[in-house]
Amino acid sequence: MSLIELIAGVEAHEATLTVFNADPAVTEALREHFADRNVRIVEDQTASGPEAFAVLARDGEFVTAATVDELLPRPGDDGKPRDGGSGGGKPRDGEPGDGGPEEGEPGGGDRSDRRVGEPVLDHLDETMFTSYSRADMVAASREIEDRAWRVGDGELHAGFQTLDVLTGEADTYDLLGEKERLDVHAYAADEGEAPDVEHYAVHVGETAEIRETWFVAYDGGGYDDAKCALLAEERAPGEFYGFWSYDPETVGYIIDYLTERYGGSEQTDDGGATV
Repeated sequence: MSLIELIAGVEAHEATLTVFNADPAVTEALREHFADRNVRIVEDQTASGPEAFAVLARDGEFVTAATVDELLPRPGDDGKPRDGGSGGGKPRDGEPGDGGPEEGEPGGGDRSDRRVGEPVLDHLDETMFTSYSRADMVAASREIEDRAWRVGDGELHAGFQTLDVLTGEADTYDLLGEKERLDVHAYAADEGEAPDVEHYAVHVGETAEIRETWFVAYDGGGYDDAKCALLAEERAPGEFYGFWSYDPETVGYIIDYLTERYGGSEQTDDGGATV
C-alpha cells in the first residue's frame, strides 16, 4: 500500500458517533470538538433510555459508548490533551521546538490526567485534517521533530517533496542528525539543488508519491507512547489533506514502507542518487 493509498484508506475508514436524546446544541458542540477527527457526528432520539449519550461505530459495528458529559470540556477546561499529544508549538528558527516530552520521558505530562473525550479518542487512532497550508504543515511537523529531539533515540523519517524544500530545512535537520542515537532520514524528489549533508541521510525518490506527499514519522526510540506520524497529500497547490497518527502499527507501517521502498535511494557523496 503506497502512501497515497494509505491516506485514502484512513479517509474511507470514517467512524460515526451517534448522539442520542440530546439538545441539538450539544450535537453541534460535539461536531466542533471533534472537527479534526475522522468521525462523523449524527443525532438521533429513542423512545426510552438515558439522556444525552453517544455511541461510536465503525463499518456498522459497535465500538464504544459514553455519556455526552464525558466527551465535552467542563467549564474552565481548555479541552487539550494531557498526554503530550498535538500542540502545534513552533520552535525558534533553525532549532527543534520545546513543546514535546522531556528527554527520556516520552509523551510527557501526567499520565493520570484524562483527556477531554478520551472514551472516544482512544478508539480514533488517526486525526484527519483538510486544507492545511504549507505553514500549517511546517508547524505540525515541528511537533514530531521536537518529540524526536527530546527523546533523542530511534529513527526520524521526513519527506520534503523536493530538494529545494529540504534545503530550506537543512539547519534544523543537521541539528536533529547530531543526536548520536537518532537516525535521521530525509526524502525528496530530484528538483532543485541538494543541501550539504553531514549528519543525516537523504533519499532521492524518483516517484510521484514523494513529490506529492509530505510526511514526518518518528518510531518512538523504543517507546510505543512516543510513536507519531504526520502524512498528507498535496491535492491542490499549497493545500494538504491527510492525517496525524499516534497508533504504533500505523507509524510502524509508514516507516517500514519508506525503508523498504526508498532505503536504497540514498544520495551519494558526489550529489547524485542511487535509484
